[in-house]
Amino acid sequence: MINEIKKDTQERMDKSLESLSIAFNKIRTGRAHPSILDSVRVDYYGSEVPISQVANVNVEDNRTLVVIPWEKNMVPAVEKAIMKSDLGLNPNTAGTNIRVPMPPLTEETRKGYIKQAKAEAEHARVAVRNIRRDANNQLKALLKDKEISEDEERRAQDEIQKMTDQHISEVDRTLASKEEDLMQI
Repeated sequence: MINEIKKDTQERMDKSLESLSIAFNKIRTGRAHPSILDSVRVDYYGSEVPISQVANVNVEDNRTLVVIPWEKNMVPAVEKAIMKSDLGLNPNTAGTNIRVPMPPLTEETRKGYIKQAKAEAEHARVAVRNIRRDANNQLKALLKDKEISEDEERRAQDEIQKMTDQHISEVDRTLASKEEDLMQI
């Protein structure tokens, strides 16, 4: 029973880190990276689909993405979807290729993105702590029902605390890396 709780806790904490990684990918740096467009949804014959399902997204150089829709008639829809996204990007169409230049970040936008990254990291920390609380509550319930001893509960809580510390330090490392990435000119 304790092992199931620990396994579930580990999986949920790992998912929190994955979620943070996805959130950080949406925060653009000065460099072009295909994952920046992951949140863009394109109207494909009446249904909203991720851009990766209707086009190839490649890096042309450090500051430019090239989006190549698989169907010629999708070029305007893909271009419109990129413009409508909240990424602040202005695509240029040349035939079937859509070039998306990454505007250079100003000091003000960098600070705004760092603030956003810190907020996302704090959300991840809170999620990890909530998962720890849930696991500890499950352990207390087992102790109350006399399914485990106090020593077993204490050991399990210590292990869950170690998992929590490990995941929180991973969040901090990821945040530091993202901040460094954002401050590069």
